[in-house]
Amino acid sequence: MTSAPGSDGPSSPDSNGSVSNKSVSNKSVSNKERMAIPRQTMPTRDADARSHTFDEVNVGLGHDEAVLEATRCLQCTRAWCVDACPVHVDIRLFLDRLADDDLAGAARSLLSDNALPCVTGRVCPQEIQCEGACPRGKRGGPVAIGHLERYVADWAAQHADQVEAGPRVTPSGRRVAIVGSGPGGLTAAGELARRGHAVTIFEAFHTAGGVLGYGIPPFRLPRDVTAREVARLERLGVFVETNAVVGRTYDLDELRGEFDAVFVAVGAGLPVFLDIPGENLKGVYSANEYLTRVNLMGAFRPEADTPVLRGHRVAVVGGGNVAVDAVRTARRLGADEAVVVYRRTRQELPARAEEVDHAQEEGVRFEFLAAPVEVLGDDAGWVTGLRCLRTELGEPDDSGRRRPLPLAGSEFDLPCDVVVVSVGTRANPLLTQSAPDLDLDDRGFIAVDDDGRTSLSGVFAGGDIVRGSATVILAMGDGKRAAAAIHAFLCELDATRG
Repeated sequence: MTSAPGSDGPSSPDSNGSVSNKSVSNKSVSNKERMAIPRQTMPTRDADARSHTFDEVNVGLGHDEAVLEATRCLQCTRAWCVDACPVHVDIRLFLDRLADDDLAGAARSLLSDNALPCVTGRVCPQEIQCEGACPRGKRGGPVAIGHLERYVADWAAQHADQVEAGPRVTPSGRRVAIVGSGPGGLTAAGELARRGHAVTIFEAFHTAGGVLGYGIPPFRLPRDVTAREVARLERLGVFVETNAVVGRTYDLDELRGEFDAVFVAVGAGLPVFLDIPGENLKGVYSANEYLTRVNLMGAFRPEADTPVLRGHRVAVVGGGNVAVDAVRTARRLGADEAVVVYRRTRQELPARAEEVDHAQEEGVRFEFLAAPVEVLGDDAGWVTGLRCLRTELGEPDDSGRRRPLPLAGSEFDLPCDVVVVSVGTRANPLLTQSAPDLDLDDRGFIAVDDDGRTSLSGVFAGGDIVRGSATVILAMGDGKRAAAAIHAFLCELDATRG
């Protein structure tokens, strides 16, 4: 058994859960000893200091902590964690290899299942998926699968020569176009490239990554992390064409004529607003515009060509991850008061618990049980406040959460000079309008079957343009399923023409 440089190898717990210096094989650790190991804590930057910088908040586990945390895995007979993972990473296998200090083996296992492990290790909601299904969560906390995925993936990025070499792929002679370089598109690209197909990604922006670049702030997902994941796919042979707007630069029929199959993963970038008085005042943003300007166009720089207003008091309406990203961004842009306005309580808040905790540590305030009814402004047309009603929770609605009900006579005004609306998105019709034969659902999203097939032969779709709203990992799951279906489709073409 070998150890990473600077490590004394994995440690084993004594009966009190403390760590001894004895280096042992993971196989020799009993379940009783595993149960005594406490969950390792992810170190973070100081809350006050980080609230003024876009540097990544989570620092990452050290080697010894990662190996010890992997040793906590009970290697359950049934892999509950794998069942709960949308891309079905063989979690037991990569954790077992990590616990044995076989980092190269852990990395090869992880990369064979997950096209973007450096990303998912940082932004995937593990607490409601793999970690949420971990039996260890009943006692002492679930295994920190996300933190370990990040650790192994970051190690793999620094040791690509040890993990990326493999048998040469025989070209299939088939070409696949992927529209959109977000998590779904990148995942499909990696899966198809490994099967020997020539893949070209068409990205509307000037850099690849889709929502990973424009939607998620660098304090959660550094830009160089996304860039190196894209670079790894390019080493597999994937070609990325940026500044290519399908629906303008090309249309879907052109791609169908040039390629053997097409996967559409353009996301859902059309913002939804509140439809309340005052939303046209100066100082009101959609979260999509606000985050895109900052994350992709560098609006945090004083010399930026597309700056955003640096409000002293910023109110963000919504309760999802995007809302929390926006309010934490406002703090980093200098807001003295940054408030999330949400119609329900903390219990119903859909944002990740870790991100909410980080936001509160950074000085963000949450105004629960409050529903905006008007954006207030001055005579010059600038935002001065947000008028809200107090709410109470009634019976559950279609989402399964208790419905917020306004309380008569409960109006109050929240002073602010910037309002960011983060209540969802709709399908951008740019691509779909250029393909009138493409079936859509009643919301304008692309209609597909369980494998991502659309009404057009050879055209598949996944992610937000199908779901309306999806996490990174759900979009990746769509990409992985669609890639398998595309491969089967191409094999059928070969059989028919052979």
